[in-house]
Amino acid sequence: MQKTSPVPFAWRPVAERAIEHVLVVEDDNLIRELVVRQLTLLGYRVTEAPDGPTGLKIICERTDIDLLFTDIVMPGGMSGYDLAEAAELLRPGLRILLTSGFSEESANQDGRLYHRELLHKPYRRQDLANRLRKVFENGAPIVREATSTMKGSRQIGL
Repeated sequence: MQKTSPVPFAWRPVAERAIEHVLVVEDDNLIRELVVRQLTLLGYRVTEAPDGPTGLKIICERTDIDLLFTDIVMPGGMSGYDLAEAAELLRPGLRILLTSGFSEESANQDGRLYHRELLHKPYRRQDLANRLRKVFENGAPIVREATSTMKGSRQIGL
């Protein structure tokens, strides 16, 4: 008897998926709206925030947030790294996915990225879906090894 492999998560009907709750923190309104739309189409419940302090307030007030998806570089004195660290103190075990349009080397100048999962901008909905599943399924943040091959920095849009 031939076994059939399960359908990849992103292509299953929305009703078959768990309704996990993602907090999106992104300072660029257009990018945030696009990400919220993509996540909604993928079957996630979504809450959004325009900056780190607002995101942190939501994490303090809501216990149903399953994953924090945050840009690294944001104005207002709180970076995505700062937000992730504060969120982990408040909610140990909260899953975190960072995103940036900067190169990994540029985004990690202070060494704070190597124990976090990063999704580079620009990305397709399928890339987002796959990375979210990876973070949800692994539970804990993914440990990274430092690489010395990336040179320079460049900013790219979504």
